[in-house]
Amino acid sequence: MNLRAIKPLHETQTRILDAAEELFMQHGFEGASMRMLTARAGVNLAAINYHFGSKDALVEAVFRRRLDPENAERIAELDRLEKASGGAPLAPATIIRAFVGTSLRMIQDEKKGGRNFIRLLGRTYTDPAKRIRALIGQLYAPAMARFKDAFAKALPELPREELVWRLHFMFGTLSYTLAATDTLELIAGCKPEDRYDAAVLESRLTAFLAAGLLAPVPQRTGQRATDESVKQAA
Repeated sequence: MNLRAIKPLHETQTRILDAAEELFMQHGFEGASMRMLTARAGVNLAAINYHFGSKDALVEAVFRRRLDPENAERIAELDRLEKASGGAPLAPATIIRAFVGTSLRMIQDEKKGGRNFIRLLGRTYTDPAKRIRALIGQLYAPAMARFKDAFAKALPELPREELVWRLHFMFGTLSYTLAATDTLELIAGCKPEDRYDAAVLESRLTAFLAAGLLAPVPQRTGQRATDESVKQAA
């Protein structure tokens, strides 16, 4: 089911999606039964089947509702920044902010469910269901490709293989930051409210990720061994 074709959402669809989002976050995709969902949303099974067709389609709709507009916003912001630069490469930190800002702002959204969705998104990285992870990868693919090109332009001296590794680490760090709310609370110490402050998180996370992208390229193990042999021979 393509949720993007439904504009605006019917009130019943919204209630079902809100309930599913919360239940999937609390119990996992397999643990949240259709019986639990109908009770939470105040609808019958026929309504869920009518609007979504199947549980798999409902799961996809839950993610599309948030990720499609979020990724569109990311790409639009990157387009705006590149246009403003007049074709000059953007600073890596600027590209990072364009990507992470939308997710971090969602952490602040408690009333409309954004914070629940971020926690749900965190579950997908440990959930054993490969189809869920494949779905997330599919939804992120256009934005990921767009941002990878921007980073390649910003870091032309970085070998392509090394860039792929660093982006892997970067997105993994972002995912953990969004999902590990308990850890963030411990880190915040005497100011636990900082864990939901998008500006504070964006500033700290951007500085950390930019440093990783700009770090010296490590030598390969075989190259280090060769260098040591040359030194000993000399």
